[in-house]
Amino acid sequence: MSAEEQKTQPPPAAAGAADAAPKEPKEPKEVILGEDGKPLSKGELKKRAKEAEKAAKAAERAAKEAEAKAKKEAEEANDLAADNYGKLPLHQSQTRTNTPRLNFTTLIPNSPSANTSTSTEIPSETQKVTLRARLHNVRAQGAKMVFLQLRQQTHTLQGVVGLSKDGEEEVVSKQMIKWVNGVSLESIVLVEGYIKPAEVKSCTIQTYEIQIKKIFTVVEAPQRLPFGVEEASRPEADYEKEDAQFARVGLDTRLDNRVMDLRTPTNQAIFRLQSAVTNLFRTHLNSLGFIEIHSPKLQGAATESGASVFEVNYFKGKAFLAQSPQLAKQMCIAGDMERVYEIAPVFRAEDSNTHRHLCEFTGLDLEMAIEEHYHEVLDVLDSLFLAIFKGLKETYSHEIEAVRKQFPCDEFTFLDETLKLRFAEGIQMLREAGAKNLDGSQLSDSDDLSTENEKWLGRLVKEKYGTDYYILDKFPLAIRPFYTMPDAEDPKLSNSYDFFMRGEEILSGAQRVHDPEYLIQRMKEVGIAPESMQGYIDAFRLGAPPHAGGGIGLERVVMLFLKLGNIRRASLFPRDPKRLNP
Repeated sequence: MSAEEQKTQPPPAAAGAADAAPKEPKEPKEVILGEDGKPLSKGELKKRAKEAEKAAKAAERAAKEAEAKAKKEAEEANDLAADNYGKLPLHQSQTRTNTPRLNFTTLIPNSPSANTSTSTEIPSETQKVTLRARLHNVRAQGAKMVFLQLRQQTHTLQGVVGLSKDGEEEVVSKQMIKWVNGVSLESIVLVEGYIKPAEVKSCTIQTYEIQIKKIFTVVEAPQRLPFGVEEASRPEADYEKEDAQFARVGLDTRLDNRVMDLRTPTNQAIFRLQSAVTNLFRTHLNSLGFIEIHSPKLQGAATESGASVFEVNYFKGKAFLAQSPQLAKQMCIAGDMERVYEIAPVFRAEDSNTHRHLCEFTGLDLEMAIEEHYHEVLDVLDSLFLAIFKGLKETYSHEIEAVRKQFPCDEFTFLDETLKLRFAEGIQMLREAGAKNLDGSQLSDSDDLSTENEKWLGRLVKEKYGTDYYILDKFPLAIRPFYTMPDAEDPKLSNSYDFFMRGEEILSGAQRVHDPEYLIQRMKEVGIAPESMQGYIDAFRLGAPPHAGGGIGLERVVMLFLKLGNIRRASLFPRDPKRLNP
């Protein structure tokens, strides 16, 4: 470096000069004061920072929710399928369009239970149909499709709601699918769509389904039900499986919630079959010249055993609920009506808590004048039962099969010519098999049959003769009611008979004593004071023709034909010593 350059350079700084230079002043820390005017501690500051962060996140979340809500409202406003689903207004018969409604039985060729007012032709794939049904089940397939099971009584049909458009118009939208998926089971829905061939194993109708384009709720069921129809329809055997993941719906629970229970396909079938029995009973007897009568159910005195009668107040006196139409039937025969029958309630105040007894049941009763022999009546009754059994099998096979799904059993069997055994023959079969009386004594020809021996005899008859239905004739007079006519040849026997199904009695009948003086004699023989039943005796003083008849328990016939195991399953609203509701 030249001397000149050296002159122009500043002199070197003295050691430590940098340290001696003045520092920039620091920003004073912000002091946050509390409500008491003192600075907040570090802990309080952190707490406030967290609260501020939390509030910011909440505000951000609220903003997103508001944005999502606005988006949803915009989507709903733009839902072109909005008119194709939803809840209908309260049904007050506002309009009547006479739009035909599809009955599921239309989809089952030759179905005997089809509604005759509905066309039996299966709709074409291009033909729009409308139907009303219960929503039996719902199964979503993502956000674009949902499968429904629609139920009409004993039948189920698959419905499909799938995302679809008709040109620019959205027929089924995502919003509609989401709504359908949220409809509560057992709601009543009104559906519009097209019937298409399909293979469906989960429904009773397995060759068709409905492609749904519109669906509305007519009546919405609650989300929480006492039990599900699917749950109450399981076969009894399912509960016995080791891996069973569900609880049995008990009979008391079913009866306490009978409306729900009646919706099961099993019960729908049971009470259709019960209706069929009464219809076949009425039709067959009408064809034989019988007329239907309607007798009073309020009586001035007990018509049978005084111990089994319901007593009720009747103005300033007392009355009794009829234990049978016995007296009324016989009075009609004395009134020259020749052949009569009645379908009506019967009341028995018996404290019998068994599988086959009720305090109120439906009696199918008949009475007819005879020309020469009481077997004329026995033959009419036999022809009646055969007509009922054949009618059920020929016309109601679908209903029988529906019941068997839940209550599997052997098919009810009967012979073309009904087996008729004398009471003594039945007793002999039981003796040979080792049966005894309840007290352990040997069976004699004059002993009545206990319930267990009745069932035992039924098994013996089934094994030997191959029939579930048979008749026992000529019961001992000592075990029959006083009004039973004794046998002309053997006074220890009577002109009486019982009919049996699966080893249990379903009809008891006999030739009646029609002579008033002989009736008085019979009453005295069994220890009944004639004056206590003067009205009954007087019914025959004007002259009554020889006659016989019988009484059938409707619920017992249905229970035994279907082998339900308990008569309460065959009674719409059972009345027994422990149940008076619903």
